[in-house]
Amino acid sequence: MPRAGLTPATVTAAGAALADEIGLDHLSMGLLAERLGVRTPSLYKHVDGLGDLTHRIAVLAMTELADAVRDATQGRAGSDALVAAAQAVRSFVTERPGRYAAGNAARPSGPDDPLLPAADRFLGSLSAILRGYRLDPADEIHALRMLRSMLHGFASIEAAGGFMIDTDIGDSFAWMVDLVDRGLTVRAQVAPSIPTPRPSPAPRR
Repeated sequence: MPRAGLTPATVTAAGAALADEIGLDHLSMGLLAERLGVRTPSLYKHVDGLGDLTHRIAVLAMTELADAVRDATQGRAGSDALVAAAQAVRSFVTERPGRYAAGNAARPSGPDDPLLPAADRFLGSLSAILRGYRLDPADEIHALRMLRSMLHGFASIEAAGGFMIDTDIGDSFAWMVDLVDRGLTVRAQVAPSIPTPRPSPAPRR
């Protein structure tokens, strides 16, 4: 019989917490069983192995990240919403690096994968903020990819302790977000959509 108190949800939450502490790459079923005070085979009554556990952690992470961005941006718009969302992402990545790594690396297993709605809610929140800048619709996907990449890159480097220069990291983050805000504002006002490259004409023969 499964140990009383253990469920797929509690095992996943414990795995996420352990991944945050020791790093996702070091997570194992044995270490998680030790943390929970059970024998390793007992965990297989709740999850199907390390791959399943990691995927469950990814779903949890994306759900929590979507909730964090939603809560941070509620009632905000424009640059205020951008700043709040950016800080929410940064805080999540630096405070919960193991589960974020799982969420960032995971890929949906199919159309019914719960990872899809969780990821869609997160990206939908960022898209809603960007729409507030009234960008050309053709620019929206480029803006979303740019914003996601910048937030992921900065926060991941910070979480890994990669910033060595003696300058306040928070100041650098605020500078970056302000630059994004200014760039989006100018882009919406004066710049045309990024043109689609045309293929070169075939040489005459």
